[in-house]
Amino acid sequence: MSEFAALPTPAPLAVACAASPAFQDWMANAGGALAVSTYQAGKVALIGWDGQQVTLLMREFDKPLGLGVSGDRLVLATRRDVWVFANAPLLAHDYLENQPGRYDALYLPRATYHTGDLHAHDVALLGDEIWLAATRFSCLAKASYDFNFLPVWKPPFVTDLVPEDRCHLNGIAVRDGRPRYVTALGTTDAAGAWREHKATGGVLLDLESNEIVLGNLAMPHSPRWHDGQLWALNSGAGELLRVDHQRGRAEAVCRLPGYLRGLCFCGPYALVGLCKIRERHIFGGLPIQQRGDPLRCGVAVVDLRSGEEQGLFEFTAGCEELYDVQFLPGVHRPMILNLLRPEVHQAMTNPDSCYWLRPSSEIHEDNLKQDTWTEKLFCEE
Repeated sequence: MSEFAALPTPAPLAVACAASPAFQDWMANAGGALAVSTYQAGKVALIGWDGQQVTLLMREFDKPLGLGVSGDRLVLATRRDVWVFANAPLLAHDYLENQPGRYDALYLPRATYHTGDLHAHDVALLGDEIWLAATRFSCLAKASYDFNFLPVWKPPFVTDLVPEDRCHLNGIAVRDGRPRYVTALGTTDAAGAWREHKATGGVLLDLESNEIVLGNLAMPHSPRWHDGQLWALNSGAGELLRVDHQRGRAEAVCRLPGYLRGLCFCGPYALVGLCKIRERHIFGGLPIQQRGDPLRCGVAVVDLRSGEEQGLFEFTAGCEELYDVQFLPGVHRPMILNLLRPEVHQAMTNPDSCYWLRPSSEIHEDNLKQDTWTEKLFCEE
């Protein structure tokens, strides 16, 4: 065999998971499902409830990162693209012809913005605008028809829009319908300079005032505005923070056994993504490692009233790092299709009706009496 012969590609690790009894009880009453991105495993995971147990569906995407949800739309940032999906619930019912009703949501790809390798992290869907953290260029941006991205705001300490990841701007918090707060891993202005003080250099910034709301953070992520309060993850310390944005103070609501990324809310509960730490060069020396607890990967349910963990969905194999977590209200068994799935080309929707274009619904000359409308599903008013 030639010394340059291709080596066999290692088989992907099988994903294994476990849901605690408390997590299952919570899911049974939550009235929704979860969408989770893991760039390390290259998957979007949909965690649902079938009436008896927790379910997991995983779909492949190229380095999936930020997720955004608005009504029936879902937005996903990947390595070189930002995807827009729309739910077609009537088609979901007959997604499996031999198992009707198994799924109650079907997220179909509707548009893709080709951003290039922008290192887009958090995304937010605001009306017809898509906002994103353009991490490689250290700025907040919007998706554009004409360009890879449209820069809108950069931190005052960043002097130029260049592809150098100067401060690792990663998170977006939306308040009153507009992006208002961002997280960054440093206040640095040189290529990759944030890495030197990653355990203490992180900041939470206010876009309107250009001021630092909170500093001295360990690689913060996932700022969110919920119920009139500002929240963020002090990721490298494993802390969920409630932030007093007026006084520049924060309270650790809870500490969890993981490097935290991904935060959303369902009523008085927070859903927090936990990660293990694989890459010691980037993540080494963080406070979470000094606690000595074994780190876990999954989604924790936290009661904001008490700060106590109310359940855990854990990836026990094949997945070690998550990026984002979103709650899908009113959905129990969601399905999402990438362009590799043949069914994506069979689904057809318009404002008044939707169809499955399948061989089972085609008109055959030898059976002209066949009911040709069996695959037409009228949308509700």
